[in-house]
Order: sequence, then C-alpha cells, then structure tokens
Amino acid sequence: MSELIQFLFSGVTVGAVYALVALGFTIIYNASDVVNFAQGEFVMLGGMITWFAHEAGLPLPLAALIAIVLTSALGVAMNKLAIEPARGAPVVSLIIITIGASIFIQGTAQLVFGKQIHTFPAFSGDTPIHVGGATILPQSLWMIAGALAVFLALWLFFSRTLLGRAVMATANNRLAAQLVGINTNFVMTLSFALSAAIGALGGVLATPVTLTAYGVGIGFALKGFAGAMLGGMGNPKGALLGGFLIGLIEALTAGYLSSQYKDAVAFVVILLVLFFLPQGLFGRKTTDRV
Repeated sequence: MSELIQFLFSGVTVGAVYALVALGFTIIYNASDVVNFAQGEFVMLGGMITWFAHEAGLPLPLAALIAIVLTSALGVAMNKLAIEPARGAPVVSLIIITIGASIFIQGTAQLVFGKQIHTFPAFSGDTPIHVGGATILPQSLWMIAGALAVFLALWLFFSRTLLGRAVMATANNRLAAQLVGINTNFVMTLSFALSAAIGALGGVLATPVTLTAYGVGIGFALKGFAGAMLGGMGNPKGALLGGFLIGLIEALTAGYLSSQYKDAVAFVVILLVLFFLPQGLFGRKTTDRV
C-alpha cells in the first residue's frame, strides 16, 4: 500500500507541471486555434533564468519573478515577430512556426546557459513529509498548489472579468469579436504573455525536484500536449485533470512495469485519444481542426 501511495505522490507531483503546460496550450489554442509547441521551452526558461539569476546573487523570490517576467516578454515577442506576421496562414504553417521557435529557443539557451544540468534550493527545504508509509517533498506541495492556484486564477479571470470574457469571445468567433470592438490583436498578445508566464512558473516550481537543462522543454511540451488532448483541447478544467492523469499514468507505468516505458505514455495517450475520444474528456463534441 505504501508503494502505491509513493507512486501516486510522484504522479501528482510531476502531473502538476504537465497540468501547467497543458493550461498554457489551452490559453493560446482558445485565442488562436494554434497549438504552441514552444510551450515546453517556456518551462525550461523559467527554471534556467531563475537558476542564472540566483547564481548571480539575487534572492530566490526575486530571481523567480525576473524569470517569469522575462519569459512572458519572450512570449509576447514570439507572437509579435512570428505569429502575427503569419496571421491568415494555414494552421499547420503556424504550428510549424512554433516548432521552429522552440528549436531556436532551445539552441539559444544551450549557448547562454550551457549543457549542464542545473537546480536551485527548494522553497521550503528538503525534509520529506511522511504520509502512510510514503514520503513527499515540501516542494511537491508547492507544485501541486501552484497548478491549482493557476487554474483557479484563470477560471476567475475568464468568468468574472471583462478582459477574460473578451478572450473567450475571440476564441468563439474572432470576426464577431472584432465587430463589437474587441482588440483581437491585444487578446492574442495577452494570451501568449499569460501562457509563457504560466510555463515559466511551472519551471520555477519544478526545477528543485526535476532539475533543468536546455533540452527539457521537449518532454514537458509533449506530455503537456497529451494532457491537454486527454482533457479536451481548449478546456482549462480538462487541461488540469489531463495533466494530472498523464503524471499518474506515467508514475504507475514506471513503478509497476518499467521506467523505460514511462516516456512512451504520452505517445500512447495521444494515439488513444485520437482514435477513440477525439474531443477529449471535456472537449467539444465536434472538432474544427486536427
């Protein structure tokens, strides 16, 4: 029993990061119907910039804040320099642009930060908490709480604020939103900024546990995308649940089968969803794009 609890703790810990990545995918997809495969690089940059700033002597909270702000600015730049100029192009072309941006960011990070694996201290120390014969790190609780807090904040933003409703209106019908006076270009910029900031937050929270390096973004992007698809692309509630489910399935696969198979979980989930549940658990019953 304690073994199962340990696997569950591991699953929800890493699943919290996948949920944050999936939420980032959801925000941009809702605003533009584009799947941003550079989302994983935002997670990598959150951890890398925090490590770099902390090594330079800045307090960890300030280093984390700088990482989130800079990554958010990069998201805005990506939208302005790469996505907006291609507005009107086929969706596949926009997705290829995001893949190119991912490769560019990864290569730049390798040059700036090096190829080494980096980390920084956990927020609340490394003394494990014992529960039911298993242990969980305090940083894991930060990760889980962070994913839940972001989901709650996004729910309040989209349902209770005028700007959030403008984002949802743009998601439903871009032309109609323009006709009623919504600045859809600003909505797109805001969506990329929020998505990048959420990804960076995931990197900040996860690095003390998972470590970081210039190449970790690809894995986070794949598994976050699988979580978003499983939950229903475009549905924040589905993204949160899907991310946690991917983490749990991965941990149980590694624990009861073999760690060699855990990275294949995301591929298997994507295929199963495409074949048997294209709309995901909470997605629309019909899909406009694949």
